[in-house]
Amino acid sequence: MTWQHLIDLLRGEMAGGIVGISLARLALAAILGGVIGLERELNHRPTGLRTDMFICFGAALFTVLSAALAGVPSDAARIAAKIVPGIVFIGAGSILHTRGLTSGITPAATLFVVASIGMAAGGGLYMTAVFATGVVLALFGLGHSEEKFNLKVLLSSYEVTGASFEEISNEVSRILEDHLRLMQNGNSASTGQHIRLQFDVGGCDREQKELLRQLKSSTVLGKVTSLGRVERE
Repeated sequence: MTWQHLIDLLRGEMAGGIVGISLARLALAAILGGVIGLERELNHRPTGLRTDMFICFGAALFTVLSAALAGVPSDAARIAAKIVPGIVFIGAGSILHTRGLTSGITPAATLFVVASIGMAAGGGLYMTAVFATGVVLALFGLGHSEEKFNLKVLLSSYEVTGASFEEISNEVSRILEDHLRLMQNGNSASTGQHIRLQFDVGGCDREQKELLRQLKSSTVLGKVTSLGRVERE
């Protein structure tokens, strides 16, 4: 096979319009997956920009190949049908990888929806894919509203210092008792000058702010630092 023969084959494919349409569908899938992934990346969520782009682009590519390689029309959905079990397998892995028995569900659901958007783009349903992307972004905004209106329990991490582990542990437990909360994932270390204690606490946004205020106002505790939210979607 000569270079001229390869060039003629490429020209034949381009002249048929199939390659152009396929490339447009793949490009749209990459863009839509990137939009969703960028939102996840900016909010420091487990599934970020590249992951969502890969999933969306891959689902679109499999959908395009399924139609292009089908021998008869009834075979067109065979390859595409295997996408769903594959995404379920990846989603299950993301749930098992994260901390806690129920964490990681939102990232897994995100991957599932992103794959479906890729399939829509790969199948030529452009408006459906764009509309679905808009709905996904709106649902992410709903999650932020849950936090703002104190409807969602957050897991936040704190670090406090004190003279001894027993002293600061008892003080933190006393403050948490008012909120009917317990320390989670507690770790302590000695610096030679004082004891550092890191722990997680669950509660809505309003409760977390009040807890931080009480920790800082304690005369027993030394330095009190909020380490931010612990991701457990």
